[in-house]
Amino acid sequence: MFKKILASVGIGAAKVDTVLETEHLHPGQKFQAQIVIRGGDISQDISGLELALMTQVKVTRDDEEYFSNHVIDRWRIGESFTINPGEEKVIPFEARLHSETPITEINAGYNHSHVWLETGLDIDLAMDPTDKDLLHIYPNEAVKTCMQAMQKLGFQLVKADVEQGYLRARDFQSVSGCYQELEYRPQSRSLFGLQEVELSFVPEAHKTHVLIELDRAFRGDGYVDLTIEHDHVNLSQLCDQLERLFS
Repeated sequence: MFKKILASVGIGAAKVDTVLETEHLHPGQKFQAQIVIRGGDISQDISGLELALMTQVKVTRDDEEYFSNHVIDRWRIGESFTINPGEEKVIPFEARLHSETPITEINAGYNHSHVWLETGLDIDLAMDPTDKDLLHIYPNEAVKTCMQAMQKLGFQLVKADVEQGYLRARDFQSVSGCYQELEYRPQSRSLFGLQEVELSFVPEAHKTHVLIELDRAFRGDGYVDLTIEHDHVNLSQLCDQLERLFS
């Protein structure tokens, strides 16, 4: 009975560990993993497993800002089973990252973009043991080229974070409940009177939408957008497009 009480508060309970084939991924990419469940000190009934793709978002509410964990996507493995003491069970898992997964591998002065995979066991009468696996998310070719174009136009990436909410433009809308902002500032003189440019991306299967917030010295904030077709990614053309939007 004492072991059952301990297991109910997570002491001596079953453990879960998700072993990813690779932690280095792109938004929208398929990934494979092995979910390893190891039995604790007593037999326990597992009602299922849940995996969640997580990030940390900045929440602005009542003139207050704070960070909160946000679920981008989740998957449930509903198989029920019993795990015995010392037993090890391995469940193969495959899924696709959400296309709006924030990029973490960014060379910015301040980068508060974090993504991880969280795995939990649904154990009757027990606390939910969890496993967290940090992911390294890289930009797709369209986003990477857009970032190169900003640098070529004389802008420096100074900040990256993830905000709570949705992006909406005439031809696209985000769906994940969060969006990433890349904040750029002119490296020297203020190009087109711009003090700051913020880029947010909404990738789809064959194209990536870009919402751009422009902060001008005398005209205030404004928004423009463009769409990059994945089979027509060209650095020189993208520089020209951005220059036209900024002018």
